Amino acid sequence: MDGRRGGREDGDAGTWNGDPRRRGRGVALGHRGQPTRGPRPALTLAGIAGAAIRVADEEGLDAVSMQRVAAALDVTKMALYRYVASKAELFAVMTEIAVGEPPVLSGVRGGWRRKLERWAELLRTTWREHPWIPAVTLGDRLMGPRETGWTEAAVAALEGTGLTGAERMDAVSLLGGHVRNTRSAAGTQPWTADRRLSPLLADLVRRDKERFPALVAAIDEAGRRPDDSGWTFGLARILDGIEQLVASRSGD
Repeated sequence: MDGRRGGREDGDAGTWNGDPRRRGRGVALGHRGQPTRGPRPALTLAGIAGAAIRVADEEGLDAVSMQRVAAALDVTKMALYRYVASKAELFAVMTEIAVGEPPVLSGVRGGWRRKLERWAELLRTTWREHPWIPAVTLGDRLMGPRETGWTEAAVAALEGTGLTGAERMDAVSLLGGHVRNTRSAAGTQPWTADRRLSPLLADLVRRDKERFPALVAAIDEAGRRPDDSGWTFGLARILDGIEQLVASRSGD
C-alpha cells in the first residue's frame, strides 16, 4: 500500500474512549450505541453525524445546530439527544467519521521523511474536503480512535530515528500545525487567510512604500508564485529540520 487510508471512511464511529471526567458518567460515544428499549430506532449515530457533516461541508460549521440537523433528518431535536448529549459530542463524532481510517504508511518507500510527507498530504486533503475540521479539533475535547490513529501513524513513522518519544510527538505536532495553518479558514497571518495575499495588506503597504520597503518587495515576488507555495515551502523546511535532528542523533 502507498500510504492510503485504511478501511472505509464512513460507517459507525468505532470504539470510543471518552473522558471519564465529563458528566460523571464518561462520555463514551462509541460505547453508547443504539437505544436498547422500545421499537427499532430509525436513527443511527453515524446517520446523525453524516447529516451534520453535509450541513458543515455545504453551509459551514456555524450552520450546524441540533435543530438544523434534526430538520435535515426530518425528526425532532429531542430525538437526537438519545444519541448525542451536546453539540460538542456531535462535533466529536463528525470529526471521527470525516477523518476516516488512519493512513497505512508501512508500504511507503523513502523512509520516515517520505512517510511523514505522505501523512501530511493526506491530512491536508481530508481537511480540504471538510474545511470545518480545524475549528473543531482544538483544545481539550473528545477524540475518537480514528483521529487518535492519525497521530499514532505519524509518531510510528519516526520510530528508529533516535528521537525520544517527546521529540517524536513534538515533531508530529509541528507538522500538524503547518497543515492546520494552511487549511484554516482564518490562517495566522494576513497572507495565509485564503492561501494568497490579502488585498488589504497589499493596499496598505503599497500606499506607504517608504515605511514597508521589504514587504513591498516581498509582496511583488509573492504575487508570481503558486498559491500553495507556502504549503510546499513550510513542509520541506519542517522535514529538513527534523532530518538534521535525526542526523545529529545518529552521529552521537
